[in-house]
Amino acid sequence: MIKSMTGFGRSEYSDGKRNIIVEIRSVNHRYCDINVKMPRRYSFAEDKVKNTVKDIARRGKIEVAMVVENITEDDTTVKLNHLVARQYYDNLNALKEEFQLEGDISLQFLATLPDVMKAVPDVEDEEAICKSMLIAAEEAARKLDEMRTTEGSKLAEDLIMRGGLIRDLAAKINQRAPKVAGAYTEKLKERIKELVGSHVTVPEDRILLEAAIFADKSSITEELVRLDSHTLQLADIITNSRQPDGKKLDFLVQEMNREANTIGSKANDMEITSLMLEIKSEIEKIREQVQNIE
Repeated sequence: MIKSMTGFGRSEYSDGKRNIIVEIRSVNHRYCDINVKMPRRYSFAEDKVKNTVKDIARRGKIEVAMVVENITEDDTTVKLNHLVARQYYDNLNALKEEFQLEGDISLQFLATLPDVMKAVPDVEDEEAICKSMLIAAEEAARKLDEMRTTEGSKLAEDLIMRGGLIRDLAAKINQRAPKVAGAYTEKLKERIKELVGSHVTVPEDRILLEAAIFADKSSITEELVRLDSHTLQLADIITNSRQPDGKKLDFLVQEMNREANTIGSKANDMEITSLMLEIKSEIEKIREQVQNIE
């Protein structure tokens, strides 16, 4: 079953130390483009998150937003920077002596100076944190896939329906096509009478030769056969697809449009032209839908 490239998936996961929230959005794209937004402290897991999502959603522009909320206090350590504190203390004492200033350098004041005390995230257990993040990412990707599959089934119904309309219209053209040469022969006879009058006789074999040349040039049998074949392939891919076939469908629709244009240019018949315009309209609708298929 084909899948849409548009969808959304969200998941929440808690490992006892942190809550992880993942939201994934995807839209149409020619290739697989995954962008992950996550806290910088967890950037070591970014590539693994991308690969987890890519295993499930293999085409589209995909935005992954990950939020990590700490629910315990043991993942952050407050550290004293002895070197920075010593430099502050020595410089302040030197300043005091040089300008003969009064006052003491208190602990309270020293502790408030920049970089003396720092809260350092404790991410030493990267493997455990990464495992939790991947669980959340995979669940969100699965929900995204479910939405894309649901929308894909609706697209499939619409595409198969439109493929059937094209086959019906092509069948009408196939019925009309043999009559075109006969109509051309009659028009040719009438035109000759208008130009030379009824007192001049034009050999019948000459008229038939012109009609045969016209019939050969305007023959659309091959194009109709190929168009029908492409329409059947379209239905087969949509029904039996087991992998991303969006690019294959896009190419197939281009071929359908090519055959339709050739038929329209060769037919030289108003009725066929009218039917072909309807076919091209359906092909264009299919093309627009195919752009959203994974």
